[in-house]
Amino acid sequence: MNNAIFNFNEPANEPVLSYMPGSSERRELEKELREQESMIVDIPLIIGGKEIRTGKTAKITKPTDHTHVLATYHMATEKEVNLAIKAALDAKCEWMTLAWMERAAIMARAAELISKKYRYRLNAATMLGQAKNAYQAEIDSACEIIDYLRFNNYFASLIYMEQPKSEGGTINRIEYRPLEGFIYTITPFNFTAIASNLNTSVALMGNTTVWKPASASILSNYYLMKILGEAGLPAGVINFIPGSGSLISSIVLKQRDLGGIHFTGSNPTLNGLWKQITDNLPLYRSYPRIVGETGGKDFIFAHNSADIRALATAIVRGAFEYQGQKCSAASRAYIPESIWNETSGLLKEMLSEVKTGDVTDLSNFVNAVIDESSFDRIMSYIDTARKSKDAEIIAGGKGDKSKGYFIEPTVILARDPHFVTMEEEIFGPVMTIYVYDDDKFEDTLELCDQTSPYGLTGAVFSNDKYAMIKACRVLRFAAGNFYINDKPTGAMVGQQPFGGSRASGTNDKAGSHLNLTRWVSPRTIKETLIPATEFRYPYME
Repeated sequence: MNNAIFNFNEPANEPVLSYMPGSSERRELEKELREQESMIVDIPLIIGGKEIRTGKTAKITKPTDHTHVLATYHMATEKEVNLAIKAALDAKCEWMTLAWMERAAIMARAAELISKKYRYRLNAATMLGQAKNAYQAEIDSACEIIDYLRFNNYFASLIYMEQPKSEGGTINRIEYRPLEGFIYTITPFNFTAIASNLNTSVALMGNTTVWKPASASILSNYYLMKILGEAGLPAGVINFIPGSGSLISSIVLKQRDLGGIHFTGSNPTLNGLWKQITDNLPLYRSYPRIVGETGGKDFIFAHNSADIRALATAIVRGAFEYQGQKCSAASRAYIPESIWNETSGLLKEMLSEVKTGDVTDLSNFVNAVIDESSFDRIMSYIDTARKSKDAEIIAGGKGDKSKGYFIEPTVILARDPHFVTMEEEIFGPVMTIYVYDDDKFEDTLELCDQTSPYGLTGAVFSNDKYAMIKACRVLRFAAGNFYINDKPTGAMVGQQPFGGSRASGTNDKAGSHLNLTRWVSPRTIKETLIPATEFRYPYME
């Protein structure tokens, strides 16, 4: 069976279910939400395929109701971290020598299981544990995970097919080896799909992982591990170890066999990991690969020719979907004075219709931020704006953490383009707008480019083609994902490969073949059919 030369056809993106009132998918989701709310899950570590309970536990609560416990999870100690590293190394040889299409078959089966059998379980866990509404969960923990699994199989087939030419009595080929050692994966709370892809993309190419999930996403991540196991993922290929990031990293980063890090999280955390790796370089067998996606201070830039309703809609959706807790979320905007009054009127009108509350009420557009520390940090920025003479809160501005961590969608009008909320990443439902003079379009483009250290996403709204091209050129390095007349969020696997540079990361473009190539170490093999037997050149005879 394995002697076939097999390739995957390019897949279609997984259809997004609508969850309309009365639909079967809505009934199934609401049933799953009720079931998960009615129980407390005991979540172990999974190392070498075995469930391990350390007795050192913490609780997972609903961000929308922090008195409601969803799960208790066990945390890794030094012993379990070392066990996970050993399990990953022990599993490596057999996994990497498996025919690549057999690895891909496991990923394809996982995609089918999520699409057909476990869609509502993953979505409900993501909604309850990570405070996503039904639509945001559907596009994340269902569609995007499925797309990553299917498209990565297709991208891998393209990589493995790429071979050098052979001529002149030789056979040349490239072996796409996995990296030597194990990969350390560190995943964020905000996307279940990222947690999946940071591990499965690496594993597909023959690597094994030690996975440190974010504490707030452990419920959905645990279900994901169980699904991968049902799909046939061998023991030890992915090792799931919730716990203290500082403890786990202090052990992992001193391992001789660390092959790389696949990371999504904050810029300071990636910087700290990079520095530790640099300090430990003499320890390692190979230079560890570092693939990291961090934060953003993502912009919407309007020209005076923009469609004003489309602009206002993009601000509301781009800034306030999932409470602004996306690295791609819009958090600053530049709007010309000539269209500001109409834009602000539409913004206030739209925001007056936004409902905020629990995820189980599917009419709520906005839910809670992830935890108390996030609530306090976001509210501190809002309070700074409230007290400043350089800013004015024109919508929202209130927060309440008595039951859940709820913050109103907040719009700040900044009189100073370098006001703190125009420059610093907030990671919450806060949009800051600077109104510029129409005749300073090009100057303000330069201002936008130079204001933030990040370079992740950005959007330009313009119906003037020359202005749009000018913006695209000036903002060339300001965004790795650039949108024209659309909000700067919602990148789809296979359509808009995702990643940014500057302080936003290494721009290795998840959702394309580019990311997968980071997890292989090619070996060129030349076979000479009739080797030379005489050292002299012919002309020396």
